[in-house]
Amino acid sequence: MKWGKEFLLLLGFMCVMAICITPCNIGFQSGPTGCTDVNECDTENPCPKHSKCFNTNGSFYCQCLGGYKNHGGTVNFTLGGDCLDINECTEQSDICGLGANCSNIIGGYSCTCDSGYFNNTSVYPRGVCADINECKDAKLKNEKICGEGNCTNLNGSYYCKCPGGYTNFNNKKTPCSVLDCDSFISPGMSPSPSLSGLAAIFSMMRNSCLALSGSTVPGEGKANGEALLEKFFTATETVLSPLQQLDSDEDMTDLLHTVEDSIRFIGPQLKHKVNRIETTQTDAEIAVERGRTRPTGAVSLSNENAHLKTDWATASGTGPYPGFTMAALLSYKNLEKYVKQSFDGLKKQEQGKADPSFQINSKVASVVVSNPSTQNLSHPVYITLKHIEANKENDTLKYKCVYWSKTGAWSTDGCSKYLSNATHTICCCEHLSSFAVLMALYPMEHTFGLQLVTKICLIISLLCLVMCIFTFSCCHSIKGTRTTIHLHLCICLFIADLVFLAGISQTEPVGGCRVVAALLHYFFLGVFTWMLLEGVQLYRMVVLVFNATLRPLYLFAFGYGAPLAVVIISAIIRPQGYGTNQHCWLSLKDGLIWSFFGPVCVIIIMNVVFFILTVWKLAQKFASLNPDLSRLHKIRAFTVTAIAQMCILGLMWVFGAFLFEGAANSAVAYIFTILNSLQGALVFVMHCLLSKQVRDEYARLFSCICTPEKRYSDLLSSTNPSSSQSQSQGSRSGQNTGNSQI
Repeated sequence: MKWGKEFLLLLGFMCVMAICITPCNIGFQSGPTGCTDVNECDTENPCPKHSKCFNTNGSFYCQCLGGYKNHGGTVNFTLGGDCLDINECTEQSDICGLGANCSNIIGGYSCTCDSGYFNNTSVYPRGVCADINECKDAKLKNEKICGEGNCTNLNGSYYCKCPGGYTNFNNKKTPCSVLDCDSFISPGMSPSPSLSGLAAIFSMMRNSCLALSGSTVPGEGKANGEALLEKFFTATETVLSPLQQLDSDEDMTDLLHTVEDSIRFIGPQLKHKVNRIETTQTDAEIAVERGRTRPTGAVSLSNENAHLKTDWATASGTGPYPGFTMAALLSYKNLEKYVKQSFDGLKKQEQGKADPSFQINSKVASVVVSNPSTQNLSHPVYITLKHIEANKENDTLKYKCVYWSKTGAWSTDGCSKYLSNATHTICCCEHLSSFAVLMALYPMEHTFGLQLVTKICLIISLLCLVMCIFTFSCCHSIKGTRTTIHLHLCICLFIADLVFLAGISQTEPVGGCRVVAALLHYFFLGVFTWMLLEGVQLYRMVVLVFNATLRPLYLFAFGYGAPLAVVIISAIIRPQGYGTNQHCWLSLKDGLIWSFFGPVCVIIIMNVVFFILTVWKLAQKFASLNPDLSRLHKIRAFTVTAIAQMCILGLMWVFGAFLFEGAANSAVAYIFTILNSLQGALVFVMHCLLSKQVRDEYARLFSCICTPEKRYSDLLSSTNPSSSQSQSQGSRSGQNTGNSQI
């Protein structure tokens, strides 16, 4: 019984153990009560990224999150699946609805409302883009978004319908602006070619204006700003062509105002923000900004000759905003030729100062903005103008910023120089118009001492030249080719100095000033021409033993003919170059001055060559076995005086070039005056006082004047017969050689 009971207990335990270790299926696990389900989502997280795990009885499945999809194609998957982002914008084009733009994001998308729509979150949580009724909103805010026109709402937009006499330049969202087409009425006051060209521009602008202002239905009277701009500049080029002439300041005023009004009318019709157009006569850049609010920021426009720096606030102004802002910079390439004499107002402003002369030194530039009130800007504008001629300011040259006033003349009111160098000037102006840079050339104010020195020294020079002319004409003992050259050199120098003293500053009338300049040109060239002949004669005296003299006919033909030919040719080519506003001399602005300095440089170079050859030949002859010492010493003395003469005349014109150019200071003026006045005196000293024969002639003349009862020659004969005989032989020797003895 005992063993039976134990056997039964053992059998029961074995049965229980057998039940506990019974295997469970996949997805289950054994437990006290048997096999139970395993929750794989909590233990292993077998699903891929961007997915959610769902547990089932004995298994599980994965499902991609919103915005993702299984690349295998099934919604529920267990193994081998992968969740990729869905591009909702491409799979469903209208997912954001009307008036919105779809942007894909990882796991979703976003909707952005277009202009004219708003995100209406009250309709749908994600938001739906609904149309904005701009006309209604503007009316509630008491705003006139169409100006004097009628506002009509559209889905996502609106347009303005303009009445007659108004236009929005075919920009539907632009307020209607009144057009004053009567401003484009040709003056018709003169049949001059310039005004006939302006009449064509007026007619073209007026017809375009009437077409726009009469358009009451959107789409009618379409504006083509680019085509109109091209036609306008073609017509302007005709007015500014060389065949046309602007006869008066009134014509110039009409032209500038017509151009400014036309650009102001064409600018709002242009489609592009920045527009450039260039012709043979003009160069323009136009910038346009549009929008419901005024633009802000800087504006910078430029071309080859000008640069404009301002801001959009200045360009739009403070008045009613028309829905656009325009700024334009226009340069005229040749207009300065027609307005170079309109300086009456500036001359009045300079009263009490040294009388300056004015010259335009930049291209004329016009600045046009949509702001109708340009006479008193809130902020100044800066215009950089390029100089036509590169010159630095100095005591006699100042730059001025000027504008073309309504009175038809240049003025500086409200426009001042901000910064300037040799090549550019920056003008700061409080109003807008047409601008330019002037060179104010102030005459050097000579002191009383300088004027006195000038007159006294020139008179001394003239007296010395008179004595030279008398000596070379009357002293028969020194007659010869070289004396003839000296005589006519002194005659040319005497006339040149006399004209210089009497007429160099007589700039009025213009015709008389040109005559003075031509005479100075001719006789100063004559001085250097006769100096060249002297160099040729010296060379011939050294090289040729016999027939060393030049025929008088050849001397006169070259000495007076060559300068005359140069003056005639120069006067034909550049007649306006004779006489300037400061001096009756050759103009330095058009290259005419080289008709003087060119021949002078050539003559000096040729004389240097002749003198070098002469000195070289002399050195060879001195080294020879049987030199004619008296003749060689004489030629050497002639050469020394000729070189000294050339240095004096040449050095004088080095300083004279600076003086006439207007860049001289008082020191240069004194040096030029002294050298110029000493020419006659130095010629007298070198060719008269240093000549023994001339001194003897002077002594003889003075003795005859002082002791008329006894001649000087008789006295010499009685006291020293040998000396008299020697003098007579020397005189005959001088006549035979044809040259004076030093």
